[in-house]
Amino acid sequence: MLAKNRKASYKVPPIAANVLESQELRRRKALDEQKRKRAQRVDSSRQLDLFADLNLGQSDDEEGAEGPDIVRGGVASYTPLLPPSSGEAPAPDARMESMSVSGSEPPAERKKKKKRKPKSKKEHSVARNKWADQCMYAELLEMSEDNAWDMSDSTPDGLPEDLETGWVAVTVPVGKRCLAVTDQSLGVPGLVPNTSLRSRKLGKLLMPRFPSTLPPLTILDCILDNDWRANGVLHILDVLKWKGQDIGDCETPFRFWWRDTRLGELTPSPPPSSSHYTQPFDPTDANVPPKTYHFPYPTKFLAVPYYTDTSLPVLASQIVPFARASRFIDIDVPADNDPEPVASMAVDQSSSREPKAPFTTTTTEIRADGLLLYVAEASYEPGASPLSTWIPIAKYEEDSTSNGMTESTTTDGPLDVFHRLVQKRIAKSLNGGPSITMDVET
Repeated sequence: MLAKNRKASYKVPPIAANVLESQELRRRKALDEQKRKRAQRVDSSRQLDLFADLNLGQSDDEEGAEGPDIVRGGVASYTPLLPPSSGEAPAPDARMESMSVSGSEPPAERKKKKKRKPKSKKEHSVARNKWADQCMYAELLEMSEDNAWDMSDSTPDGLPEDLETGWVAVTVPVGKRCLAVTDQSLGVPGLVPNTSLRSRKLGKLLMPRFPSTLPPLTILDCILDNDWRANGVLHILDVLKWKGQDIGDCETPFRFWWRDTRLGELTPSPPPSSSHYTQPFDPTDANVPPKTYHFPYPTKFLAVPYYTDTSLPVLASQIVPFARASRFIDIDVPADNDPEPVASMAVDQSSSREPKAPFTTTTTEIRADGLLLYVAEASYEPGASPLSTWIPIAKYEEDSTSNGMTESTTTDGPLDVFHRLVQKRIAKSLNGGPSITMDVET
């Protein structure tokens, strides 16, 4: 029971920094802060500060009666304003000044300076991992169903005001959130272990490094499927870097388009050989299940479906049902090529036996977990952010007996509430007509 509670609690995002402010207000502040930082980065890259105080002469309004002043000085007077080059040595005056200052220090004070002690192994072990908390945590959408079918605008429902125009919807599968990181390795892509999966909270390795066809210097926000050992599926949610190029600063629709385009260009990764089949305990027993194949690492990279059309009718009729339903995909599994026992008298018949195919195709189920909403104008940022909201299928409640989060199956989940609130807005848009009720599929 405790293990189940811990497994369910990781889906609950951290508490917002200021819960007294409405989620809509915090969302606007976060988006404005992103725009300000983006403009600041652009201005710093253009080095506009170097030319802010330059003045080549008086303006037309300040010219005297005798006409404009002629600037007879050359451009040499402006050279101190330029930054020094990387290979340029410091000026002689500055070098002499630094030598005099260092030499004027009394010997007694120099002896008092203690050398920094090297960090112990314990301090190194508790050092923060650079991959920790690098995922973008979505906040739970704060919805209110009080007076759900009240046609007035006095009761806010908690849905974003620009839900139909400024958001991107993502249908999320069940799995474990993680980061996929590739390093710059030498060798043939797909054969050399170059990919590692990092946990979203501590940044630790979830499994040993494995080979993949992902390009080097790539960072992806992923969801490791719960049944990855049976299907080898790794769901790609978002992209932070691709071949060293920063994609996280781009807006949400472009990041998802880039993700789907680049994943479509990759060469499929074949699963490892059939040596990963599990042997049955007693092959002669008919009740023992046949040998099954277990993927040692993910080999199939699937892009999580996203939708840029978030109009209310599309949300109610397509996106919400897709976020609740399972998907079925085909996967390739190595065939069991172990030779079957052949009698000694049937040696001549073995030559006519058809060889087995190297791979067999099976169908696997991808279960749904909920709906993610991203602000279309927002860029990717690590940590908890109101620019992304999470609407799970199941409702998670705090269990006082086990000190954890448990999945509630007795009440409607947040996705059901979201579906009803979308229907309410559709009804309000029909000129204040009568309420239109629609059965929510379970």
